[in-house]
Amino acid sequence: MTRPTPLDAERTYHRCPPEQLEFDTTEELEELELPCGQDRLLRALEFGAGMRSAGFNLFVLGPEGSDRHDLVRRFLARRAASEAVPPDWCHVFNFDRPERPHAIRLPAGEGRQLRDDLENLVEEMRTSIPAAFESDEYQGRLRELQEEMSERQNEGVREVQEEANKHDIELVSTPSGFTFAPVRDGEVLDPEEYEKLPEEERERIEQKAEELQKQLQQAIQQVPRLRKELREKVHSLNEEMVQLTLGDPIHDLKEKWAHLPRVVQQLDAIHGHVVEHAEIFRGGHDEQGGQDGQSGQDHAPPDALLARFRANLLVDHAETEGAPVIYEDLPNHQHLTGQIEHHVHNGALYTDFSLIRAGALHHASGGYLILDARRVLMQPMAWDSLKRVLFSGEIRIESLERLYGLVSTVSLEPEPVPVSPKVVLVGDRLLYYLLSHYDPDFAELFKVEADFEDDLERDEAGYALYARMLASMARRDELRPLDRGAVARTIEHASRLAGDQTRLTAHDRTLRDLLMEADHWARQAEAGTIGAAHIERAIEERIERSARVQRRSLEQIRRGTVMIATEGRQTAQVNGLSVMQLGSHLFGRPLRITATARPGKGQVIDIEREARLAGPIHSKSVMILSRFLASRYTGDAELSLSASLAFEQSYGGIEGDSASVAEICALLSAIARVPLKQALAVTGSVNQHGEVQAVGGVNEKIEGFFDVCREAGEMNGHGVLIPASNVEHLMLRRDVREAVAAGHFRVYPLRTVDDAVALLADMPPGEADADGEFPAESFNRAVADRLATFARLARHRRHDDAGAEGAEPVSRDEDDD
Repeated sequence: MTRPTPLDAERTYHRCPPEQLEFDTTEELEELELPCGQDRLLRALEFGAGMRSAGFNLFVLGPEGSDRHDLVRRFLARRAASEAVPPDWCHVFNFDRPERPHAIRLPAGEGRQLRDDLENLVEEMRTSIPAAFESDEYQGRLRELQEEMSERQNEGVREVQEEANKHDIELVSTPSGFTFAPVRDGEVLDPEEYEKLPEEERERIEQKAEELQKQLQQAIQQVPRLRKELREKVHSLNEEMVQLTLGDPIHDLKEKWAHLPRVVQQLDAIHGHVVEHAEIFRGGHDEQGGQDGQSGQDHAPPDALLARFRANLLVDHAETEGAPVIYEDLPNHQHLTGQIEHHVHNGALYTDFSLIRAGALHHASGGYLILDARRVLMQPMAWDSLKRVLFSGEIRIESLERLYGLVSTVSLEPEPVPVSPKVVLVGDRLLYYLLSHYDPDFAELFKVEADFEDDLERDEAGYALYARMLASMARRDELRPLDRGAVARTIEHASRLAGDQTRLTAHDRTLRDLLMEADHWARQAEAGTIGAAHIERAIEERIERSARVQRRSLEQIRRGTVMIATEGRQTAQVNGLSVMQLGSHLFGRPLRITATARPGKGQVIDIEREARLAGPIHSKSVMILSRFLASRYTGDAELSLSASLAFEQSYGGIEGDSASVAEICALLSAIARVPLKQALAVTGSVNQHGEVQAVGGVNEKIEGFFDVCREAGEMNGHGVLIPASNVEHLMLRRDVREAVAAGHFRVYPLRTVDDAVALLADMPPGEADADGEFPAESFNRAVADRLATFARLARHRRHDDAGAEGAEPVSRDEDDD
């Protein structure tokens, strides 16, 4: 078996030659409206936006940093520009049921016209109706009615007076009413003179006065009827005056809005309401100066009455071009479905139809509503409210308190408004899969999945498109143009971010932030364009800002606080590699992995798992390597081993299987008692056949061990062992590549565990022959021999234990021996 050879420097990095870019600066490039490499996503958006059947709303899923919201907004805005403008909606007063305002649908732009027309009508009423009541014609006719009533009211009293005069009796008015008194020669008799009259005369006078009193009472009882008759005549007069005043304006409006029957109905209702409550405009007082007492009369002041005739423009598309594209930043229940506001008066809350406010679903009807899925789910009841609207196709504006029966106060119940928005949820993949699994309504309402690409194909043909994308970012953010060197360096960094030599990251926001920082350094250097040096400095400065913990970790290793050996050989000890992520900063950190081995019952104890520090994937990897040991070295026999594995000085959680190659090497070293090189570190996953599998974070792991070795002193023969399938993922730092090119640091590709053993133990691993025997002086032979020794010791122990109990068992293995 040949030992793996180290990689040359060219294989650890995929350069982008600037000479392949056919421009001097990105100022020469055309802008790219939509990002490259997202064809599948764009097809899904095109289908979802064009599909108008119920339930075909979209969920755009992708990783953070891909600038999902901006792409969706730009795509939908371009599509919506050629679509029809949706209608306007307004609420008006319901004169039959004031608590349930009417909703009126109008063509786009006509809502504002209706609002203005009704406002002008109100202003005309405010001046013309009071003017009509103050006119000479009205005042004259009113006086005639009042005089007629006064005449008819006094007529009955005069008849009684005339009848009394015939019988020498006078009708006398007193502060408490009317009374009758006898007269002689035109003079009222005083009580003394009256007593001197003959008794017969007194009886006659008293009898006649009693009759006259009854007649007077009958005359007085006619007064309320006469007053009511007067009020009716005055009311008819008022109606006539209002009819004359409003006839032409209302008629003109009805002709103008004849194409909308609902508006005509509202104008008729306004006209009837004004006529019915005309007295309010003349002060609300009757002809006697008292408060108008007509049954059912509205005592609201004129301004309150006039407010009912206005229109509350709920949705106004007068200035909208194409279909609306709405993004709601705070998608709570009120902002989605609208709300009914209140104002405080004398410590009480009041509301009316003019305080109804539209929500984002109103404004987006007929267009597109973009929502962040996580924000919707974080707002109380917002998700349920959104689903209810999408299922019903209409919006009922209600407060959460009334909706869920928490209060029972009287409030408005506006007429539902039908809506048809195309809702686009934007969120990460985990949210999409959780909603698909746990919410049965989700699949009915969001049938179109639009998934972002995490990365894009990197090839020479794609360089031009990627350069145009960078040019578009720079223009939108008003940055300096990039020269070809800066574009080439950005493309290389995009491969590093993608973790693959053949791919480029699709995280627009990450690239935009990088260009903004590079533009800052270019401005400080007073450069006209962004160059490769500015991109490089932006990358370095970003890493340096986040490197406090990384620097502290290196210091602890250098001072020996964390023990990592980079020289010599040690038995049962290997340098494993891990990756830490703090925010957006990733860095590699070596870990010492140790093992112990002694005879036992085939157990490999994972100390991390026993201490509940290991995750399920790591526990699985330890089980896999224990089965690999049994199948390779013991054949059909039982594995007699009691082993343990530990990550030294690790006090946090351990997850993943990328340390399984290092663990198997440490365990094999413990069994065979063969020391391993500490100048090498190992990463990689292993399967039950001993094959090494790819892992993540390979660049950070290599660089982490490189930094430790450099801190420890001069490098000579140091290196890292990685899975061969990870070679195409290498995009190493410049200083690491230079050390590789100089031969001071090496990167070895591994395909099997034997490759790792050959490098770490510096001896041939050995291949088993047809009988399963490994060659002498090989590493695997040492492992197999030691395991055989463990097995013999285990058999002797079982034999001794059985003899101590007085039994004489006969073992098949002992017979074979």
